[in-house]
Amino acid sequence: MGTNHQGQSAEKLNVVFAVRVIEGGEQGFLDLYEQLRKSVAGTPGHIVERLGAPADDSRQWVITSEWESAEAFFAWQQSEEHQELVAPLREFVDQRQSLRFRVVKETKGVSS
Repeated sequence: MGTNHQGQSAEKLNVVFAVRVIEGGEQGFLDLYEQLRKSVAGTPGHIVERLGAPADDSRQWVITSEWESAEAFFAWQQSEEHQELVAPLREFVDQRQSLRFRVVKETKGVSS
């Protein structure tokens, strides 16, 4: 586990945000997510953002992102711009859960 010159953790942070979109709310959710995606793309410390659609009829969507550090993620999450962008999403979501973690092991497939 690496540390920076201030002794703080320098590990990347991964965030998983699972939401259940209300029935009929998919387009509204996608429109608002597009605004959020454009905002986060230029944020310092942001590496990648992914949106996963449900593979069944659960209405469960997953947003995953990777950040250079926990500090970068929390600075963005607590920003006024972020708060303004996510507030309208609540109209289209009836359940949500957020997980934050640092990868300690990773297995990559062998390409042929």
